[in-house]
Amino acid sequence: MKIKLKQNDIRALKILAVCVAGIFVFWIGSKVYGRLKKAQTSTALLNNKLELIDVDRAKRAGLKSIVPKFEMPMGEEDQKFLFVDKLTAQFKKAGIKNQPLQVASKGKPKGGYQLLRMKCSATCRLTQALDFLANLKDNPYLVGIEELRLRIDKKKPQEVAMDLTVSTFVK
Repeated sequence: MKIKLKQNDIRALKILAVCVAGIFVFWIGSKVYGRLKKAQTSTALLNNKLELIDVDRAKRAGLKSIVPKFEMPMGEEDQKFLFVDKLTAQFKKAGIKNQPLQVASKGKPKGGYQLLRMKCSATCRLTQALDFLANLKDNPYLVGIEELRLRIDKKKPQEVAMDLTVSTFVK
């Protein structure tokens, strides 16, 4: 059975097809537009955060100077040598005459690393001891100060006997 369409019917079907296509394009376009708006909003938020984070070079240098430096641990002998060498240089820089560093103990392995404690004694002025302690953060092998004892001589109040135990990680 053949259906004969009149000219008005054909025109109505064409208009209907154009409308369906228009609705489909509008629906897809609104989805894309919504995603685009979300992307623009999140990009604007991220740019604002980046502007807050962006610091001029002077501030960045200041922030880097207060963050302690750290080097990844090496084998026991290598790490011990580097740690003792750097610590001895820091003692010399502060003008402190110290006794040689000696291994105090080794901790139990945690996460593949052991804690190596080094102990020494020194005699110096109080200001030298404080300068030394303030500059310890520059030692990239230092993990922490385990023990610090300052004994002041009653006859010479500026003279201080210092017992220091510091630690580093070793493989």
